[in-house]
Amino acid sequence: MTASAVPGGRHGRRQRPRSRATFASVLGELLLTAGVLVLLFVAWQMWIGDIIIAAQKNDEGAAISQQLAAADPPALPPKVETDDGTTVYQAPVPAAPADGAWFGQMHIPRFGAEYNFGIYGGTSRARTLDQKGIGVYTDSKMPGEVGNFSLAGHRTTWGKPFNQLDKLQLNDAIVVETPDGWYTYRFRTLEYVTPTQTDVLADVPQMPAQQTGEQYITLTACSPLYSLAERIVAYGVFESFQPRAEGPPSALTDPPPPPAAPSV
Repeated sequence: MTASAVPGGRHGRRQRPRSRATFASVLGELLLTAGVLVLLFVAWQMWIGDIIIAAQKNDEGAAISQQLAAADPPALPPKVETDDGTTVYQAPVPAAPADGAWFGQMHIPRFGAEYNFGIYGGTSRARTLDQKGIGVYTDSKMPGEVGNFSLAGHRTTWGKPFNQLDKLQLNDAIVVETPDGWYTYRFRTLEYVTPTQTDVLADVPQMPAQQTGEQYITLTACSPLYSLAERIVAYGVFESFQPRAEGPPSALTDPPPPPAAPSV
């Protein structure tokens, strides 16, 4: 038997020629790697980044609330009598914030005890919504003023302060903290509208020709998640004002009621 016939011998197996790298194959691998990196960045931006940014914003809000609590409180506002004979503090009306300027802090106990997002003037993405937090519409009324205190916030990305608007329950507290004290609103209803339905920002939401003498709050965000097709809108009505000298309202010290049981 010759050496060439022996299995495993030098000449018993023909070796395949090695393929050479081509420009097309190298480019394909680079594009594939770039695509993976882009997907990782998007995942970070939409999920991991949101968790980090939201935690940072809540920590910043807690620090601001502590600073406000440590400062000398303003003088108590006068008391007024309501239609039902109850005596309450008259809510002061803060000045409208300049574009990008800090206005106050938003607390929504339904979103967690740590939820404490800053409120700033304007609703541009570059100056307010992307960088700072919740924005106040330019023509909005202010807390303590008859009409509609209207705000916008992201539902996804940049800390997503309004991500859970659809989780609000009837009578949930929506509390706006300013140097003067706390303005408490109670959630009433939720709806979805097209981006062109700006009458949700009217003094009486969706009824611009009406005047009720009531104070409202309107929170708006894009919907559905990761889409600009619609707007999700949460409405609330003003309940009370708590002066800073008297400490936080019960809406922030008492736990929120449990979620309502689903209907059958």
